[in-house]
Amino acid sequence: MDETPSPPTDPASQAAAKPRRKPRRSRSMPATSAPSATPMSPQADYTTIREAFRRFEAAQPHPEGELNHVNAFTLLVAVALSAQATDAGVNKATKLLFQIADSPDKMLALGEDRLIEHIRTIGLYRNKARNVMKLSRILAEDYGGEVPSSRAALQSLPGVGRKTANVVLNMWWKHPAQAVDTHIFRVANRTGIAPGRDVDAVERAIEDQIPAEYQQHAHHWMILHGRYVCKARKPDCGLCPIRDLCAYKEKTA
Repeated sequence: MDETPSPPTDPASQAAAKPRRKPRRSRSMPATSAPSATPMSPQADYTTIREAFRRFEAAQPHPEGELNHVNAFTLLVAVALSAQATDAGVNKATKLLFQIADSPDKMLALGEDRLIEHIRTIGLYRNKARNVMKLSRILAEDYGGEVPSSRAALQSLPGVGRKTANVVLNMWWKHPAQAVDTHIFRVANRTGIAPGRDVDAVERAIEDQIPAEYQQHAHHWMILHGRYVCKARKPDCGLCPIRDLCAYKEKTA
């Protein structure tokens, strides 16, 4: 899963913003290009949003997440590992891991050192391995080896934030929780479906603005649309099924 997005901008906020001094970069870290700010379109109306999701559903009636898992525990671990990593990279790392450690007890038996051997290709793997072992112990000792089904209980686990909790609630427990990553944040603001200045605002806008019948799969439709069509640097507007509904002004051919 992708990292938390940068706030959107509009002309007024750009004019009012003051230049900031660039932070000094550590010599140990390579220079990277900063992500471009996401433009925030006006809020679309109900009819437009409903039509957009009608088209998403027609094109893909049963969208699914792309993280491989076999049960609630492996889903939780996969999502936790996906922070600042790609789903493809996580799937590659967990292919063998989940064959031998698909429960808290088996993960504890595997041990942190052997877990690291499986996930060392993933960014921040040492810290993530430590958190996986800690959450596995908590699940084994406090929850009978089961993954809890409330957001509060999930967020009490090491390495599990609101976004990770929402993914698990949505994908496993079929609760219409909205996990806002960089793709969803971009699509929500560009199209006007659910604009907001931060991820919390976008999450609330999705819950408030998208019709109830589309809430369950809204997260998947938007993330897949952002990942493969409404891409960050050059959106494929010519392939977009909601091009005529989208409020984004800088459309590509």
